[in-house]
Amino acid sequence: MKHQHKYDANGKQLCCTQEEKIYTKAGAKDLIEDDSCCSTKSKKHQHSEDDGHNHEHSHSANESTFKMFSPSAISLVLLLTAIGFDNVFTADWFTGWIRIIWYIAAYIPVGFPVLKEAFESIKEGEFFSEFLLMVIATVGAFAIGQYPEAVAVMLFYSVGEVFQTLAVTRAKANIKSLLDQRPDEVTILVKSEAQTIKAADAKIGDIIQLKAGEKLGLDGELLSDGASFNTSALTGESKPDTKSKGDTVLAGMINLNKVSQVKVTTAYTDSKLSKILELVQNATAQKAPTELFIRKFAKIYTPIVVLLAVLIAFLPYFFVENYVFSNWLYRALIFLVISCPCALVISIPLGYFGGIGAASRNGILFKGSNFLDVIATVKNVVMDKTGTMTEGVFKVQEVVFDKQFKEKEILQMVNTLESQSTHPVATAIHEFVGKVDTSIKLGKVEEIAGQGLKATVDGKSLLVGNFKLMDKHSIPYDIDPNSIVYTLIAVAYDKKFVGYITIADVIKKDAQETINKLKSLNIKTTMLSGDKSTVVKYVADKLGITNAFGDLLPEDKVNKVKEIKAKNETVAFVGDGVNDAPVVALSDVGIAMGGLGSDATIETADVVIQDDKPSKIPMAINIGKQTKKIVWQNITLAFVVKGIVLILGAGGLATMWEAVFADVGVALLAILNAVRIQRMKF
Repeated sequence: MKHQHKYDANGKQLCCTQEEKIYTKAGAKDLIEDDSCCSTKSKKHQHSEDDGHNHEHSHSANESTFKMFSPSAISLVLLLTAIGFDNVFTADWFTGWIRIIWYIAAYIPVGFPVLKEAFESIKEGEFFSEFLLMVIATVGAFAIGQYPEAVAVMLFYSVGEVFQTLAVTRAKANIKSLLDQRPDEVTILVKSEAQTIKAADAKIGDIIQLKAGEKLGLDGELLSDGASFNTSALTGESKPDTKSKGDTVLAGMINLNKVSQVKVTTAYTDSKLSKILELVQNATAQKAPTELFIRKFAKIYTPIVVLLAVLIAFLPYFFVENYVFSNWLYRALIFLVISCPCALVISIPLGYFGGIGAASRNGILFKGSNFLDVIATVKNVVMDKTGTMTEGVFKVQEVVFDKQFKEKEILQMVNTLESQSTHPVATAIHEFVGKVDTSIKLGKVEEIAGQGLKATVDGKSLLVGNFKLMDKHSIPYDIDPNSIVYTLIAVAYDKKFVGYITIADVIKKDAQETINKLKSLNIKTTMLSGDKSTVVKYVADKLGITNAFGDLLPEDKVNKVKEIKAKNETVAFVGDGVNDAPVVALSDVGIAMGGLGSDATIETADVVIQDDKPSKIPMAINIGKQTKKIVWQNITLAFVVKGIVLILGAGGLATMWEAVFADVGVALLAILNAVRIQRMKF
């Protein structure tokens, strides 16, 4: 069956290219594929053990660095020896066919693989490949007697390709480093006896026995009284996290101090870590506009370069008096070598992979390199209050009820109703009141967005929420809610105002640092919250947030963001990614806090901050800025150096050695620059 080329949605060829060759050698082919059969996005296609893809994905990953460099080493030794015989240790016998055969022998180790790739590309209908440029240039150099240059061009090209492969391998290792955090086996207790099984075979309800120093393989509930865990695999933070009995613990966490028992609550493939891994792997398929442009550019660029080289070789015949074909052919060959787009095609994706990898190491997940570009241009950060800038851990401060009501009785009813909600306020009331009274029967339970809860108890209405809820049901009250700074939970029973409960939240430790860093980046800050305006203003004033608005419904938040976007300024919204789904969708970049706690968060947001730390917001923006900076440095470097040497080469002022630098040298410099982001501290 005739091979069919694969193309992505933007018309970029996915197969039979130098880029595919390098990424396949690095065992990272999935990083460049979008909709091809091996893509991580193509969930329906499953590889069998012998479908032919297995070898392609893995054979070169195990190839040693020595083996990759050995053809280049052989070629280098033969080339240096030949140059020595030509210029230093002149030998009478090193002439004629012996000299030609020696240089051919030096050429074959590095040239044959490229010749083969060029032939296969032509056979499959792809004439204008990077391989063909190098073959024409080097074979042409042999034809006009420039043997050392011919070998040197192909040698440096091959060395550059090896370095590119190593760089891509490193990028892949950084992006997928989380894969090592998920153990293949777990120890479960069966009738009090420990049995080791594959983690994928563990069932919901199994009890895992986790020794000190072991990594947890699945999500579960801690059964032991308490344990400390290293969560760096998930959050990028090495600080121990102490968990209590009944707390959720996640795959990838490392047990630090004592043998613990964990009850499995989620299947292996549905664990938070599995979802994070899938997110990181799929991130490489979402290409940034810069990357897409370069790929389209390279597709058009290569045939134009070949045409120009032909014109350089033959057109001067009609305009130059002393036309010497070999001289102009040499200039055309130099032009071809310089024109190879390797520096752009490899280094730019590598820069974005580096950015995604650097972010994931710091507990920040980008859903695609396109969001690295967008976040770098953010001018406004709009944030929710609860759970974003505050801990979201509320504590009851005071209960103020009218004396005509029995406080304990009303609190029990409120506690029973709030047990229907997962809101942090409900948790605070539950912790304050205690165990839910199961003898209280609720009827017609209803949650009213942005206002609170409604139900009936013994046929009488019970309202628990903010004062908007009281106003909606025409419940009269004799206090001014704005006079109290704390969050207020108003209670009404049997159409009478009972009183209120004050609840306070704590500002996160790094919230102030976050706002200071955002200001240093000249980013405007706005806080939007459904909480009462006095509380929102209090938190905003304390942190120095420019604008703050409270008492907002979800649609009010949408309108506020629309107002900012109307000024043609890029907006990032930071929230929980669930309740704020409409405003997250509207913003240019949706950032979700606490990806470990919510599957919906990972689904909704463009960027997920896994450890709830707001200081990761400016860090994410900085990673985006640095990535974009490095990408544009590489684009500028490649175009400027190549442009200069192209002009010199066409004018006969540059030799094949300058051409080698303009191609392989610039490619290596660009790759080294792209790799820098993987070492940066943010």
